[in-house]
Amino acid sequence: MLPRRRGARSRATAGQAAFRAYVSADRRAPVSELAGQLLRKAFPDHWSFLLGEIALYSFVVLVLTGSFLTLFFDPSLAEVPYTGSYQPLQGLLVSKAYETTLQLSFDVRGGLLMRQMHHWAALVFVAAIGVHMLRVFFTGAFRRPRELNWVIGVTLFLLALLEGFCGYSLPDDLLSGTGLRTANSIVLSIPVVGTYLSFFLWGGAFPGTAIDRRLYIVHVLFVPGALIALITVHLILVVYLKHTQWAGLGKTNRNVVGLPMFPSFVAKSTGLSLMVAGLTAVLGAVAQINPVWLFGPYQPDQVSTDAQPDWYVGFLEGALRLMPGVETDVAGHTFMWNVLLPALVLPALLFLVLYLYPVFERWVTGDMVEHHLCDRPRDRPARTGLGVAAISCYAVLIMAGGNDVMAVWFDVSLNMLTWTFRVAVFVVPVLAYVVTKRVCLALQRHDRRLLEEGEETGEVHQDVAGGMSESHEPVGREERYKLLVRDLARPLGDPGRSAPLRSRIRASLSSWYYGERVDMPATAEERLQAGGRTIDPVSSGTGKDGGES
Repeated sequence: MLPRRRGARSRATAGQAAFRAYVSADRRAPVSELAGQLLRKAFPDHWSFLLGEIALYSFVVLVLTGSFLTLFFDPSLAEVPYTGSYQPLQGLLVSKAYETTLQLSFDVRGGLLMRQMHHWAALVFVAAIGVHMLRVFFTGAFRRPRELNWVIGVTLFLLALLEGFCGYSLPDDLLSGTGLRTANSIVLSIPVVGTYLSFFLWGGAFPGTAIDRRLYIVHVLFVPGALIALITVHLILVVYLKHTQWAGLGKTNRNVVGLPMFPSFVAKSTGLSLMVAGLTAVLGAVAQINPVWLFGPYQPDQVSTDAQPDWYVGFLEGALRLMPGVETDVAGHTFMWNVLLPALVLPALLFLVLYLYPVFERWVTGDMVEHHLCDRPRDRPARTGLGVAAISCYAVLIMAGGNDVMAVWFDVSLNMLTWTFRVAVFVVPVLAYVVTKRVCLALQRHDRRLLEEGEETGEVHQDVAGGMSESHEPVGREERYKLLVRDLARPLGDPGRSAPLRSRIRASLSSWYYGERVDMPATAEERLQAGGRTIDPVSSGTGKDGGES
């Protein structure tokens, strides 16, 4: 009895101390108010909103496994004889970076599991960010008031690519060294300052002596710190601005319908985090990745075929392989267009387009309304077509990055493959845009037919004259709501030939962007109701057309 009383007394004391601490904090800061608002926050219940959480939890796995790896890894390029337990490399001169990577893989308990979990988590992290951004793009969740969060997301994606490249380059094996040689060539291609910048980054002529240590600091300190800061700001903005949601009964542009944060969302999110960690652990345990002991240590005079980077920077590899060898000498400086354009100009343009796209779409529509309802991709055929075209271009470049492997496996000419991809990188995106836009318009026509005729029941009837017909039933209230509540802009009117060139260009782009559409059949009352569901929650205005039904 005495131990029980002591335990109860200790718990009571701890509870009183916690209560006093809470009261003290609440008197000095709005703890109760903020906690109450946060716990009551609603989270839309749809699988597509979990993509960002997958990225978050894979980043947590990255931080935890990376913290373990830093205890054993040495980024020095100083050469030492290898004396570890991997017999084929015994006595070979290797760098400390490569030696400690092998030590982690064969001599540290759980080291190989941590290495492979870290690598798999990195791939999942970048993939989840990419797919999450695609979801935001195709559903229009980047529009006002979330433009800043879109910019933060693009920056997170850029930093994730940089973080992945730095980590990929650290082991100093033959594969990562080949990647660093490519990076050195890219830096050298920068006009005027390229040679100076290369000498500074690598600590001398390639392969240099300082690059691994500098990449290590960037990988474990600077970029993770920036990622943590941006993720924190991103989550704060998500809470402050509230989530977007798909149209449905009871869901409007002025509310959020979903599960409360506690206990529903917390339980679901906790389960997802455990699933991400568990899946990463399983992959790290059973799926071999980056076996640096098979590649061997990096030697500047050696390179192998079938050497491709991780998938997220594979498009740069493909672009480099497709660009013809073109150089120009200007005032004693060599412009290496075959490296400068695909490896520097192309990614710079890519991220510039990503950063500025919300501004472009807002300028084309003249729309200053806040949007909290997700667009269905079929209702924005031009935007969806552009997104699919970009994905198809990325896919062509990814495949071009492995043209040597494809030539060997399929026994075809490498030169023929290269020229095929050179044509495809321009033709395929155009075809993808045209086909996607036609498919979106066809799906809109299907929606219109559903509203006019109803859903097919599968029952066929024969009339007295012998004719056959299929019966239909009206579309349900939930489905009808989704089809009618569409927040679409209408193209701007023709400003006339006397208007400034900027206005005429804007009108032309608006017509191209929003000119083709299929209006849904609805009564005047339904149109009024649909406009009320998409009304601006701030100004109570209706944007360009008050919503479209």
